[in-house]
Amino acid sequence: MQYLGLSQTEMAEQFAKWNNEELDSFLIEITRDILKYKDDKGFLLERIRDTAGQKGTGKWTAIAALQYGVPVTLIGEAVFSRCLSALKDERVHASRQLKGPSIKPKVENLQKFLNHIKHALYCAKIVSYAQGFMLMREAAKENKWNLNYGGIALMWRGGCIIRSVFLGNIKDAYTRNPKLSNLLLDDFFKKAIDVGQDSWRQVVAHAFLWGVPVPALSTALAFYDGYRTEKL
Repeated sequence: MQYLGLSQTEMAEQFAKWNNEELDSFLIEITRDILKYKDDKGFLLERIRDTAGQKGTGKWTAIAALQYGVPVTLIGEAVFSRCLSALKDERVHASRQLKGPSIKPKVENLQKFLNHIKHALYCAKIVSYAQGFMLMREAAKENKWNLNYGGIALMWRGGCIIRSVFLGNIKDAYTRNPKLSNLLLDDFFKKAIDVGQDSWRQVVAHAFLWGVPVPALSTALAFYDGYRTEKL
């Protein structure tokens, strides 16, 4: 969005709009609040060092995914992105040595492309939750647990960092089919992906051509295309 020329205020307004639509969630909400936060020196975000630490939960989840043989690619990519962000000094040096793309496509219709971004975020979010439930399903099978997946989705709505309005849709999916093998196969989520996937592909393709890293969006799309492919 910054590459598109939006100011922090404009980005905050966009996230506020999305938070009143299907992307309504804690993470969209706090992104809105962080983008618009100002003190007597101006916007705070621009003064925050772009390196991320880790508490370990993402790493533990990625390790569990490898142990159970489940492709939880988004959380894995998120962990690696944090690791990459921590290489601040190396990135500063590399930025002066390594070139990006010489030809960058232009966006003719800003509002249309912002809508593409909204759909891309929503589709990737669906894949992320689908992968999480895949991991729980495999762990339950191996450990002989009897998990109430719909109940787990509702539990996450109560003050959890991954709180999202569509956790109710996940509950509905498992109510319709308690033996659902993957959220992507539920009619509600299939339709959401059908509606948004062209936008999703536009965003990832433009990001690649601009040289803008979008690791979560791109790995989610790669997983989706792999999962829907009969013969890899």
